[in-house]
Amino acid sequence: MNPVLLHTQNRVGLITLNKPEKLNAWDKPMRDQIVEALKSYDQNPDIGAIVITGAGDRAFSAGQDMSEAHSFDADRAEEWIREWETFYATLRRLTKPVIAALNGVAAGSAFQVALLCDIRVGHSDVKMGQPEINSGIASITGPWIMKEMLGMSRTIELTLTGRLMLAAECHHIGVIHHIVERAEVLPKALEIAEQLAAKAPIAMRLDRAWFADMTEAGFQHTIDAAIASHRVSYGSGEPARQMENFMAARGHTLGAKKQ
Repeated sequence: MNPVLLHTQNRVGLITLNKPEKLNAWDKPMRDQIVEALKSYDQNPDIGAIVITGAGDRAFSAGQDMSEAHSFDADRAEEWIREWETFYATLRRLTKPVIAALNGVAAGSAFQVALLCDIRVGHSDVKMGQPEINSGIASITGPWIMKEMLGMSRTIELTLTGRLMLAAECHHIGVIHHIVERAEVLPKALEIAEQLAAKAPIAMRLDRAWFADMTEAGFQHTIDAAIASHRVSYGSGEPARQMENFMAARGHTLGAKKQ
């Protein structure tokens, strides 16, 4: 089964995260496919906007696949952050708008990806947040993105508690722009994408470039900080132990990390 499905509708390129049995959690091969899809749609003159959604009715994406991150050491953790730098830089530097069609939970790095999209559509049962501390993963890129969107006070509270916000709260603070019926999430996102695809393309490109330029220094500083922090964190072995505990509490087994 292909973990990333691609489809075009008129001038909209659709990316569907397709691992519903794992709540669309991603690993490196899946992230690489998403990045390539984003670049391909951005370079296609027939595409004017992009929509990202998840397969199934439970999750947009649960974020990082713990079965991959569980085995990281300090060196692999640094490579991992460099992979996220590529993913986030690609999203930030697209010339075309991106809409997140939130069909379910968006947690951890998936919450971050959703925030890096331009417009977010969801339904009343969507939950979003940064629960990484609950599985022993330090949050560095997440707080930077949240601070830009939500301010420092809410960023600290969400990061340290690891709680997920309900859709009503997300809508109230502007994280979700449109709440519709569950069955209408993707149609609404596609409708918005069609509207944006019809906008002046040069103005759209320049606007998105300026959004990225305004936050570029912070982005680069965050990547450097994430590498330093995750080298310490994964080098200590704490994330692996916490992930094992997190999954065990939910009836799943990751297995002890190989030494």
